[in-house]
Amino acid sequence: MAKKKRPVVELNDAVIKFVGDSGDGMQLSGNMFSDVAALVGNDLATFPDFPAEIRAPQNTIEGVSGFQVHMGNSKIFTTGDLVDVLVAMNPASLRANLKWAKKGATIVTDTDAYDEKTIEKAGYKNNPLTDDSLADYNVIKAPMTALTKESLKGTGIDNKTAERSKNMFALGILYYIFNRDLSTSFHYFEEKFKKKPELIKINKIVLQAGYNFADTIETIESVIQVAPAVMEKGRYRNITGNTATAWGLMAASEKSGRPLFLGSYPITPATEILMELAKHKSLGTKVFQAEDEIAGICSAIGASYTGSLACTTTSGPGLSLKSEAIGLAVMTELPLVIVDVQRGGPSTGLPTKSEQSDLYQALFGRNGECPVIVLAASTAENCFYYAYEAAKLALEHMTPVILLTDGYLGFGSTLFKIPKMADMPSINPPIAKPNDPDYRPYKRNPETLVRQWALPGTEGLRHRLGGLEKADITGSVSTDPLNHQKMVNFRAGKVEKVADFIPEQPIDGHPQGELLVVSWGGTYGAVHSAVNQLQNEGKPISHAHFHHIMPLPKNTEKVLKGFKKIVVCELNSGQFVNFLRMKFPMPNFCQFNKVQGLPFMISELIEKFNQLLEEK
Repeated sequence: MAKKKRPVVELNDAVIKFVGDSGDGMQLSGNMFSDVAALVGNDLATFPDFPAEIRAPQNTIEGVSGFQVHMGNSKIFTTGDLVDVLVAMNPASLRANLKWAKKGATIVTDTDAYDEKTIEKAGYKNNPLTDDSLADYNVIKAPMTALTKESLKGTGIDNKTAERSKNMFALGILYYIFNRDLSTSFHYFEEKFKKKPELIKINKIVLQAGYNFADTIETIESVIQVAPAVMEKGRYRNITGNTATAWGLMAASEKSGRPLFLGSYPITPATEILMELAKHKSLGTKVFQAEDEIAGICSAIGASYTGSLACTTTSGPGLSLKSEAIGLAVMTELPLVIVDVQRGGPSTGLPTKSEQSDLYQALFGRNGECPVIVLAASTAENCFYYAYEAAKLALEHMTPVILLTDGYLGFGSTLFKIPKMADMPSINPPIAKPNDPDYRPYKRNPETLVRQWALPGTEGLRHRLGGLEKADITGSVSTDPLNHQKMVNFRAGKVEKVADFIPEQPIDGHPQGELLVVSWGGTYGAVHSAVNQLQNEGKPISHAHFHHIMPLPKNTEKVLKGFKKIVVCELNSGQFVNFLRMKFPMPNFCQFNKVQGLPFMISELIEKFNQLLEEK
């Protein structure tokens, strides 16, 4: 069918959100749309939004599932504040997400889903498609269910299967609106369903039907064009933070020459790291799905003792259960990477929502004097690099490292330029040599305070390790009070000396001025965008985003002392700001906190920063 000639509106960026019931296929539609955007050359950031209940009642607010895509012709830092196009498959998804739509936004919805029962379940008193409550929006009313079934007549497909394909009809409408070609998705169907040719046929027919429908209606007055972004030459792929984390660990294993072992227990939102690593047995990766969180980390400690790059992955509740075993890894001074993909808490809390509320737990959540290195990734892309760095620091400094990501990063995706292994930093574990006459289990490098790693089976290096306090150098069990003080100081000093091996804290903007915005972890994109906008307006504002939490970069105090006011932005009640207050007691700290299971919006950050700049 020939496409109508419609005016083309050029946009620098666009935000699209797919929302519907849990079974409406919104995650698949969003992923396919974002993959096409990536292939066209747009930069992008995505975020899937799952319901917290496993089987929420159908057509209720609680059961709404979503997928947001922000694509543009330049670098994209966030998944966007408000959406330009909202695909809402039923009344509940419309009601739950209308507040995120810009005035004048396009809303695409399935009119067949609006019966008296579903309207009432969503909490509406009247049908929003007929009561003028959507007058501020451009509403595309499409009988998607009926038209999907109609398009599949004669194929022998049953009504239930046909109805499940309506997400492809919606996607076809979106491809038309954004002037996208269908061939990429046709190829996707051919690859995904190569053993089920009937599914290839179904999806192609319905996708084309949605596209053709959009071509026939007058509601669409113009189509949107988002030009490709100018990007550094290289090989890219759309990658989630959890996949990037898994890849970073595999890269560190290859670079260090240490086999990778993951001992973990499934937990939202970290499970996908375990799943990704399980795919790569051909690369020597060993994955053990344990019966619980404690068994997961203890198996990893055992693997570390035998010479593996040992890792465990979890979220906040699991990190709580792992705390005693982390103490064992600290006492034995074995390398271990603990990835905490943070979610809303406490307890089961908001398992599918994102927070930064585990920082205190990462820093202090163990018995005794038990310091570990703490890092935080800031984008889905750099989950790769900070997983790699976490492994490098753990292996070279013989101590556990906690890497903090979060659900927003782990589930979200962005374009990732795949690096060359030759360009990655070297990793050199301090492995003891066979028959070394000077080897002792706790003899340390005087520069780093790091003990050597004697791999079991190495000739002449037989030794024991355990959870009881050890005598300096010999490693024998010791209850001597002076020795205990000495070993506590060594373990803490070893972590502090890591500051000599990490970069100084950079500042985006002038190194001195009126207001310094401090952030860490997954808030980077929103905070950077807000600060950048105010800098372009000539405001005296700078930004310091922290990836290294324990130890802090050596120039942290100097950075903080250059500004009259410091505002620390966090998705918790003030954990990092209190850590900074503890380290650097200064009167000019203030804070901006949000604990809603939602990321910062650029608009709310700009409002707060302007308020602080205007205050005397």
